[in-house]
Amino acid sequence: MLKKISLTEASLILVAIIWALNFSVIKITLKEIDPFSFNALRYLLAAVLLVVAAKRKGFSLKVKKEHFWKLIGIGVIGNLVYQLLFIIGLDLTYSANAAVMLGSIPIWVALLSQLFTEEKLTLNKGMGVFLAFTGVALIISGGGNELSFASDTFKGDIITLLAAIAWGVYTILSKKYLKFYNSTQYSAFMSIVGLISLLLVGLPFLIKVDFTEISIAGYGGIIYSGLLSVGLAYLIWNNGIHKIGAVKTAAYQNLVPVLGLIFGVIILDEPLTIMQYIGSIFVIIGIIQTRK
Repeated sequence: MLKKISLTEASLILVAIIWALNFSVIKITLKEIDPFSFNALRYLLAAVLLVVAAKRKGFSLKVKKEHFWKLIGIGVIGNLVYQLLFIIGLDLTYSANAAVMLGSIPIWVALLSQLFTEEKLTLNKGMGVFLAFTGVALIISGGGNELSFASDTFKGDIITLLAAIAWGVYTILSKKYLKFYNSTQYSAFMSIVGLISLLLVGLPFLIKVDFTEISIAGYGGIIYSGLLSVGLAYLIWNNGIHKIGAVKTAAYQNLVPVLGLIFGVIILDEPLTIMQYIGSIFVIIGIIQTRK
C-alpha cells in the first residue's frame, strides 16, 4: 500500500514545479543577459535568501574546521561546476536533449549511492529509477521537439550529461555532512560558496552589462531563478536528502519533464501525444516504486 505523502515529499514536488518552469524562464532571460552574469546575479539573491533564513533560525554559518575545505569542494561541484555545465550545455543543444541528460540524475545518484554510501540500491529503488528514466525518454521522444545527437549538438549533449553527473556527485557528498548540519545552515553555507565562485567567473561579464537595457521580464527571470529555483529549491532539496535519502530525493527530478508537459498544455495549449501520456505514467510509477 502506498504510504501517505509526507511534507518533505510534497515540498519536493514543489521543487519539481519550480524547476519545470525554470527552463522557460532561463531561455527568455538569456536573450537579454549573458549566462555568466545571469548565474552571478541569481546566486546573489539566493545567497541573501538562504543566509537570512539561517540567521532567523539561529544557525551560524561557521562549520567545523575539519569539514571546511571538504565542504568548499562540495560547494564548488554543486554550484560552480553544475551551474556552468547546465547553462552552457542548455545553450549548445536542443532542450529535448538536455531534458534527457538531466533526467539521468537519479540514475547517477543511485549508482553512486551503491558504490560509495550505505544507501544501497534495493530492488524497488532500482526498478523505480529505471521506470522513471524510461518515462522521461518516452516523454521527450514522443514530443514534437527534435531529439538529435548529431555532431552540431554533441558537445552540448556531453556537457549537459556532465552537469547531471556533477549534481549526482553533489547530492551524494552532501548526505554525509547533512548529518552534522541543519539543512538550512548547510544550504546557506553552500550558497555563499556558489556566490563567491560564480562572481569570480562572472565579474568580467558583469562589468559589461548595461542594466538599463534589461526589461522587467528579464529582471523577473533573475528574481524567479535566484529566489525560487536556486534559493528555495536548494533548501528543500538538501532537507529531502537528510529526511528521506539521496535516491528517493533524486527520483523527484523526473517529475520535471512531466510537469513541463502539463504547463505546455495549460499555458501554451500544446497537445500531448499518446507516447507522452505513457511516459508520464512511467515517471509517476517510478517515483512511487522508490518510495516502497
